[in-house]
Amino acid sequence: MYVWYAAYGSNMHRERLGRYLAACRDRAAPLDSRAVELRGVLYFATESAVWGGGRGFHDPGAAGRVFARAHLISDRQFSDIAALEMYREPGADLDLSEVVAQGRVQFGPGRYETVVCAGDVDGVPLLTFTAPWAVHQVELRPPSEPYLRQVAAGLRESGAWADEEIAGYLAGCPGVSPHWTVDRVRALLRDGGDGGDGRGGGESGKGARGGA
Repeated sequence: MYVWYAAYGSNMHRERLGRYLAACRDRAAPLDSRAVELRGVLYFATESAVWGGGRGFHDPGAAGRVFARAHLISDRQFSDIAALEMYREPGADLDLSEVVAQGRVQFGPGRYETVVCAGDVDGVPLLTFTAPWAVHQVELRPPSEPYLRQVAAGLRESGAWADEEIAGYLAGCPGVSPHWTVDRVRALLRDGGDGGDGRGGGESGKGARGGA
């Protein structure tokens, strides 16, 4: 079974995603990648052990839209990426048919253990994972410069949005303002928003964790 993995954080960038896939049981590259928009909001909260600063989360119940990039991968790869985001070893398959049927399933209490079905693309389920809480239920925290740069790079790499649109979108996400203004996000893109940060991501893929 194949699914579209709707990444909304640093995993939008294919090179970054490749570090996760290197640690999966199935290491094949995505069959396709497409820009998509999800209902809800992207917000930043908690503290990333990899990047520092807030992690990106998707609240599908909030009003708004989320710029994302969907990667066509196997259901096994999706399950493994979700495990890696929780700093666990891959190997357990999630029941994604349950997610498709119900729209949202919480597989655990962790920050990326709630899987959401956001519809489909060409008849293939469009899935993502996020935290069980809503944006108004958690303390917001601004993302670090390397993390926000990586997110911006993934959006740019998709080719769907101009730099000005990316800067305005990210600056408007809960947790980003007032620490990051439109001008500061625009500067990230201008000064090297290519995703080449180099943090983490050894051959095992373990250093890549913290992407969404």
